[in-house]
Amino acid sequence: MPKGNVGSRTPAHVAAAREAEEEAGILGAVCPVPLGSYRYRKLRGSGASLMVDVDVFPLAVTRELDAWKEAHERERRWFTLEEAALAVDEDDLRELIRSFVASDFKSAASRTGLASAAKSSGVSSMFAWFQRLLPKQGNFFEMFEAHAATVLAAAEATARLLDDPVNAKEHIREIVERENDADEITRTVLQTVRRTFLTPFDRAAITALIGSLDDTVDEMHAAAQAIDLYDFREFTPEMRDMAAITIDAARLTAEAMPLLRDVARNGGRLHELTERLVRIEGHADAIHAKGLKSALRDHGATDTLRFVVEREIFKHLERIVDAFEDVADQIDGIVIDHA
Repeated sequence: MPKGNVGSRTPAHVAAAREAEEEAGILGAVCPVPLGSYRYRKLRGSGASLMVDVDVFPLAVTRELDAWKEAHERERRWFTLEEAALAVDEDDLRELIRSFVASDFKSAASRTGLASAAKSSGVSSMFAWFQRLLPKQGNFFEMFEAHAATVLAAAEATARLLDDPVNAKEHIREIVERENDADEITRTVLQTVRRTFLTPFDRAAITALIGSLDDTVDEMHAAAQAIDLYDFREFTPEMRDMAAITIDAARLTAEAMPLLRDVARNGGRLHELTERLVRIEGHADAIHAKGLKSALRDHGATDTLRFVVEREIFKHLERIVDAFEDVADQIDGIVIDHA
């Protein structure tokens, strides 16, 4: 795994992204909130074997370089999660890799529409038999999963927009298209709720969950519109950090949706996911405050318009992460009612 030392003034996640570029030749959005940590023994040049603590950060890869600093020293390979877990020596790192996305549900993020949604269900065979005797329930789980996959795609496009301003128009167009796709799924859910006799959860819970999911992509759309309106292209490190947090929040949400098929069995994992969503929202608040202070310091007295524009963009980026916290609240409510 790419890793290295942290400079005295370098944020840990920035150092991690730098090591990933130098050792593996990959670029992307790195979430500033670590997944966890592990410890291993490292042999120093002096011959001493010392324990080292490593923080692990998720990085969503957007580009692979053909040439990089340590290409002559290393081979870059991609692994499935289970292959990666088996390839490392450290037990704690192995468990971190396996917990990144639960193996039973790791395909959720790759789903792109209702037709491709998984047909598997965590429902027991007895309950499945009982369901067949009841009026049509509607395909709510498939729609939740399709919407979450759309949200994840929009989050990745948002991160690309902030990382690749040269092609901003294309990234903004994708965000708009993803938002339209999400709106269509939301409309379908609301129509299905009205005409379905038996729903898997309370009707209010279904509409609240799909509404909170839709709010996340709506806020991404609003951020993209603001960036387009002001023709803003000079994104700060704090803005890119918040975009990276958005990807991780979307990833967690995409994992959570299939788990709702059997809340009783998956309540523990759902709680872990919502707990991290709430934690990274708090981290995003701190990044937002830091970014605003920097903008005020750098532009408040000399370029008021620049400060106002940066504040507007920060506001939208913060609202995206706030919307994911609302998703976490809705999931927690379902778990409380049904686990």
